[in-house]
Amino acid sequence: MFPYELTDRSAFDIARVMLEGFDRHYRLFRQASAQAQKRFEQADWHGQQRAQRERIEFYDLRVNEAVARLRAEFNADALSQDTWQQAKLHYIGLLTDHHQPELAETFFNSVTSKLLHRSYFRNEFLFVRPAVSTEYIENDEPASKPTYRAYYPTRENLRETLIRVVDNFQLQCPFLDLPRDIDAVLVSMQSELKLPLAEWRLRANFQIQVLSSLFFRNKGAYLVAKIINGFNELPMCLPILHNEAGQLVIDTALFREDELLIVFSFARAYFMVDMEVPSAYVQFLRALMPRKPRAELYNALGLQKHGKNLFYRDFMAHQRHSSDRFRIAPGIKGMVMLVFDLPSFPYVFKVIKDFYPPQKDTTREQIKGKYLLVKQHDRVGRMADTLEYSNVAFPRARFEEELVAELRHFCPSLIEEDGEMLIIRHLYIERRMIPLNIYLQDASQAGDQEQIGRAVVEYGNAIKDLVAANIFPGDMLWKNFGVTRHGKVVFYDYDEIEYITDCNFRRVPAARNEEDEMSGEIWYAVGPKDVFPETFGPFLLGNAAVRDVFMKHHGDLLDAAFWQGHKERILQGHVHDVFPYEPVKRFAHHAEAPTRQAAGAD
Repeated sequence: MFPYELTDRSAFDIARVMLEGFDRHYRLFRQASAQAQKRFEQADWHGQQRAQRERIEFYDLRVNEAVARLRAEFNADALSQDTWQQAKLHYIGLLTDHHQPELAETFFNSVTSKLLHRSYFRNEFLFVRPAVSTEYIENDEPASKPTYRAYYPTRENLRETLIRVVDNFQLQCPFLDLPRDIDAVLVSMQSELKLPLAEWRLRANFQIQVLSSLFFRNKGAYLVAKIINGFNELPMCLPILHNEAGQLVIDTALFREDELLIVFSFARAYFMVDMEVPSAYVQFLRALMPRKPRAELYNALGLQKHGKNLFYRDFMAHQRHSSDRFRIAPGIKGMVMLVFDLPSFPYVFKVIKDFYPPQKDTTREQIKGKYLLVKQHDRVGRMADTLEYSNVAFPRARFEEELVAELRHFCPSLIEEDGEMLIIRHLYIERRMIPLNIYLQDASQAGDQEQIGRAVVEYGNAIKDLVAANIFPGDMLWKNFGVTRHGKVVFYDYDEIEYITDCNFRRVPAARNEEDEMSGEIWYAVGPKDVFPETFGPFLLGNAAVRDVFMKHHGDLLDAAFWQGHKERILQGHVHDVFPYEPVKRFAHHAEAPTRQAAGAD
């Protein structure tokens, strides 16, 4: 029995308009994702990057369209609580047999939140918890493709079956030598299982389940599958690339959960995948990566708004089952961001300050623009994704007084105390990492030269990956980079980033005389976009152990010619390959040894 009588005819019409808005959004989202295969086949890398950027904007455009229509047709701002409650119940009814109910619920929340004051954000109006199950949803239409296809090979025809698995995607571009690549996959598989193929004990249920759509990102297409043999399950991911002649090759084969976690990392751009039932894809992927939160999998599939919704539900549940207090985050305080965390929760919360030191010539809108740039850009495993929220209510009693004092001092325009709640009007949430300066300091105090060496090499690799992606970090100090649990270095301070192509990389001019040479002041003209790489050294290389490793592996980062050369290549239209796995994993018969693009983070 519903707690409300469904007596308001306009409530049903409101629900119908809401669902029409969502269905239009997902239709356009799928269309952009499906076209990724054609762009991949044509090696249209700039088109792929453009489509990825534009697709991120789709959601907010459709939400705004739905808000405008509800205001025009129903005077939505003046609707009663009872009407909204009935609209939600009608909406639940409309989601029966819908293929994306969880996404549609999030869309309803987004539209409603635009129309209602936050004091009305309660269970009756919003989908605080999912109302429609996503279990066992499948597209049963005859002409549609299933979520995954199952193949049942024998030991004798496994090679031919794997060739057929790849052929069934019907890529309109020839492989250089697919049988040879499949042979390399089988060798890799046997190495992973530590057992020759002839000695495999194939169980009655031996099968390969292959997701029906390829995953497209950057210049790669990824085939994702699961090998089942009795009670044993093995993930499989085959990255497919173009070689220099434009032919396709399988670049490697990945069979470990940790390897897939890096492919689906929070520091990488979203995939483009054509999915009729996204919840079924997430369920399949979670079987391969059980440690990966569902929120991050939805993000990786480009459904970041629902990922935000799931993350917030997880965060609320964590607060209910924890008792520690929010505190100022450890490390060097930022000049433009106030950062705090909850020790028991592996994320940090970042709030833009109301004012900045004189050396920071920026504005709140410019900083938000930098974070949006990162969201839309290919993060190449080196820039952490951020979740952006408005009007977040925290329990005031869970905040340390020192943190409250900092918020009141630096961010008064964004803070509101409402009874027992503290409202933050705008914030970003990022995965917590160990700040690189603290990581190096701990290694130095422990005398761990190997750890110092690994971290410094990774730091340089991270910068070079960012350069390849047309990103200049701006502030390259150690404190602006973090170390993940896999030991990867990721950049996370975005207020000074620029496109490489917008910068002018120069050498410091020779001193005109002895006075210039001895002067503590700059004697030469400096433009707003001028960068002098050789000046990075004094800020980064004070520690002798750090300097030795840095100069051995990444001394070219102090040379303006390195940066200018990359800028010129990018301006000429070159798009770098960036691999979400270590170079040594690439199949030797077509890997290019001089290319160094290291794996990103998880």
